Amino acid sequence: MSPDQKKLLKWVTLPLLVILITGLVYVFLHFGRGNLSRSRMVVSWIRDPQSHPDWLTDAKTRCSPSTPFLFPTDGYIGFLWDDSFRPGHRHQGIDIFSNSGSGQTAVYAAYSGFLTRLPDWKASLIIRIPNDPLHPGRQIWTYYTHMADDQGSSYIVDDFPPGTSELYVEEGTLLGYQGNYSGTPGNPTGIHLHFSIVLDDGQGSFLNELKIQNTLDPSPYFDLPLDGKSNPDQIPHCDP
Repeated sequence: MSPDQKKLLKWVTLPLLVILITGLVYVFLHFGRGNLSRSRMVVSWIRDPQSHPDWLTDAKTRCSPSTPFLFPTDGYIGFLWDDSFRPGHRHQGIDIFSNSGSGQTAVYAAYSGFLTRLPDWKASLIIRIPNDPLHPGRQIWTYYTHMADDQGSSYIVDDFPPGTSELYVEEGTLLGYQGNYSGTPGNPTGIHLHFSIVLDDGQGSFLNELKIQNTLDPSPYFDLPLDGKSNPDQIPHCDP
């Protein structure tokens, strides 16, 4: 290799190395040690759900008598609020993974309120809570999704067909079953429930759940450390 070729290689290689190192540093800082660790635990759990029975939390239980919300389903709380799966992403709720097959693990209302299912919702419900139990006078919404199979066939119970609006339900009401519908037929997620607490828009409707600034940290509503930034390592679990 001639001196000119070596010089050219040097000037090409150095910027590439800088870009690579910068990218790795960004990923580490953005995802965080705990989030990467949690991702590995989720994969481990999906492969062998029986390996860690102590990770499970039971549906329709509370961590204490004063806890506002019931736990909405059986399972392992794998991903938390404000976790990151990719650069720029912030998780808007919690993901609770089943240790059973698609359509087998029941999902219940975490708190009483008025249920709506929009006409095009295959896997989702939202429940309006007129009086936030932690902030009286504020209206909030609880959102439940992935309740359909990988093709979009719904697991929501027949009591709540598409187009249901403002139907009152008590806490503990059966809503449906955990599924793996991602929104794209044939491209399944892991079997789980995504649950989030959504803010009101001030005019009686819910804000866009896909934006984390429109959602609340669910930790105080369950008395569990469910904020991914402040809980990098712990597996949220309580024994009522």
